[in-house]
Amino acid sequence: MFFIGPPFGNYVSLPQTVRIRGSFTLEKREGLFMQVMRTLRYSFEHGGWINKIGLRNAGIDSVINSYNKEDVYSIAILDEGEIEKLKKKIPDDMNIELNVSCPNAEKKMVNSGLDGFLNNKRRWCIVKLPPTCSSDKIDAYYNQGFRQFHCSNTIPTERGGLSGKSLIPYNNKLIKDIRSKYKDAEIISGGGVEEWKDVENYKNIGADHFAVSTLCFNPFKLGGLYMDYLKKK
Repeated sequence: MFFIGPPFGNYVSLPQTVRIRGSFTLEKREGLFMQVMRTLRYSFEHGGWINKIGLRNAGIDSVINSYNKEDVYSIAILDEGEIEKLKKKIPDDMNIELNVSCPNAEKKMVNSGLDGFLNNKRRWCIVKLPPTCSSDKIDAYYNQGFRQFHCSNTIPTERGGLSGKSLIPYNNKLIKDIRSKYKDAEIISGGGVEEWKDVENYKNIGADHFAVSTLCFNPFKLGGLYMDYLKKK
């Protein structure tokens, strides 16, 4: 499956792909436009984009009444007390991705007590891992019942979260670790995917699906990858 990750999943829709929209928090967090203008930069040193958007979003209520059952909605939880409130708000058949590792928020994401979001009405209930996620933490998610893992979120730097090719070594390690232990896991590889050979490299080490995000800045490369995906299906 071809996923289009946040924030581009909010705006880009292609046939036979899955959009990941968000990330959404319980309450609205203002200042998205200004934070994008202030912090989104391309790093020639690292060959990737850096941002400090920090979960600015319209809040979960903005999508609850109009959600698409084919889309996935990224959820970020800033306080354990929000878990029950979100569980009551989010429909049981709404596909979600739990963002447990945003490096740009002012506090760490909640990453425990999340198994209450699991149910058999959702096709997707994904955990988006940090690039430096430990084996013990992956084991903990698996033992809670999670079977879908997205490798991975951006790399924390002083200037913000770094995406792009720098993620590949981290993702390779995560994918190999998960696949070696858990044959029933579904793994989404996201980070540094620009052409079909990148998809094949991830699949060869155990990934089932792939995701793009900042590649959407380059419509020509995105179009080429998308056409290759359609040919390979």
